[in-house]
Amino acid sequence: MSLQALGYVGFGSTALEDWQKFGTSLVGWQAIERGNSLLSFRMDDRKQRVVIDRAMGDGARFFGWEVENGAALDALAARLEAAGVKVTAEPQTLADARRVRALISFHDPAGNRLEAFHGAEIDDTPFSPGRSISGFRTGALGLGHIVLTVERIDEVMPFYVVLLGFRLSDYIEKPFRAYFFHINPRHHSLALIETGKSGVHHLMVELFSLDDVGQAYDIALAEERVNVTFGRHTNDFMTSFYAKTPSSFMVECGWGGREIDLATWQPVEMHHGPSLWGHERMWLSEKDREAARQMRMLAASDGLRAPVQVMEGNYRLMSGTCAWWDGMREP
Repeated sequence: MSLQALGYVGFGSTALEDWQKFGTSLVGWQAIERGNSLLSFRMDDRKQRVVIDRAMGDGARFFGWEVENGAALDALAARLEAAGVKVTAEPQTLADARRVRALISFHDPAGNRLEAFHGAEIDDTPFSPGRSISGFRTGALGLGHIVLTVERIDEVMPFYVVLLGFRLSDYIEKPFRAYFFHINPRHHSLALIETGKSGVHHLMVELFSLDDVGQAYDIALAEERVNVTFGRHTNDFMTSFYAKTPSSFMVECGWGGREIDLATWQPVEMHHGPSLWGHERMWLSEKDREAARQMRMLAASDGLRAPVQVMEGNYRLMSGTCAWWDGMREP
């Protein structure tokens, strides 16, 4: 696969002050002020992971996908152009603004601006979180995952799978359609939810400590920002909640996501819904929320559990399978 990880994201918003408070005091990012119209955040040793740009306008966004080197970037550009996708080799000024060596840009069928890059800049000063946290799980797994809403999944999925090399992790059809894709051992770096319109559903960031997530949850409750309650997912086993950002999407703060074996993983339809427990989704209709509750009640009745093991003093999720998961696999 030519793409390696989700390297950075950017969103247009005029609410820079609100974003600075949200990013630092709730999520725990380090804010880097870059003028009156731009705000960026660090999550680790890289100079930049998240950008909020007043000049882009509300609702605008871009997603930066990392490749290994310049040759891989050229090969990706050639493959896209051969498929009729318009590719722009961006100038060095934009590469400098993105804190990378070089990048190209193009759009997916839903109109999302995608960027592919190599040579992310490393900061010479340690990461200093906006609140006291243990840090974020990034590295080769990327900054987290992005979930997009689309009109019809079947019209967008081939672009990501055939041209960009994403692999299907698993999918659900009820109470809504959602497909999950990986490009590295993180269970998914991208997901598509079929809602009838194009947009951003949420950005997930994974913290090293469950207590970091719990304390963020308390902050979000106090600020009335909780849009999805505390819970655990059925597929990536992430324990998390979702907070409303100053923009029109959410940030999922999570812990304990599974890693998958790229050589042996087989996609499966998930029949127990998106969550083992919790994760009451406030945006769903009452009918769909009740359907989701019934799926969670079934998961509880069947005794579904996420397997755990102790590693380096922390509770970490197993990257392998477990009995109930095997039983859900298709022949």
